[in-house]
Amino acid sequence: MNHTVKPGETLGQIARDYRTPISVIIRANPGINPDVIYPGQTIIIPGFPPTHTIPYKIEVSINNRLLRLFKNGVLEKQYPIAVGRILHGTPVGDFIIINKAPNPGGPYGTMWMSLSKQHYGIHGTDDPSSIGKAVSRGCIRMFNHDVEELARIVPIGTHVSIRP
Repeated sequence: MNHTVKPGETLGQIARDYRTPISVIIRANPGINPDVIYPGQTIIIPGFPPTHTIPYKIEVSINNRLLRLFKNGVLEKQYPIAVGRILHGTPVGDFIIINKAPNPGGPYGTMWMSLSKQHYGIHGTDDPSSIGKAVSRGCIRMFNHDVEELARIVPIGTHVSIRP
């Protein structure tokens, strides 16, 4: 999978976001200077399929509080969500799903899917009344049955686009 460096990113932060050791990223990118990366630079992240090989794409609308699942560009499903509250906004940008963890416990409901941004994910909830509101610490909350369904459908590496 290729990652395009954004302004202000470091190789260390990119490694943390993808939960991939920096040494593995350096080995996958011969000739890279880990101390000098620049916006727009493409870095190979090993261990994830190229996003163009996955027929699914997730689009999240923060303002509309909706998550839409597309397959080959066609809308397949639409789910209501909760998003980040003031001072803990949901990050805007393009990410991938890097892992899935059933039954993470606590407020995360019955499923957790990590995004390629450290500390953020798509997950269930132990408070279904929160869906449709801006109440999380930046994660995307879904009803447990919805996030379980989504997790069964989408593979690791699925592109997630989050917009206002």
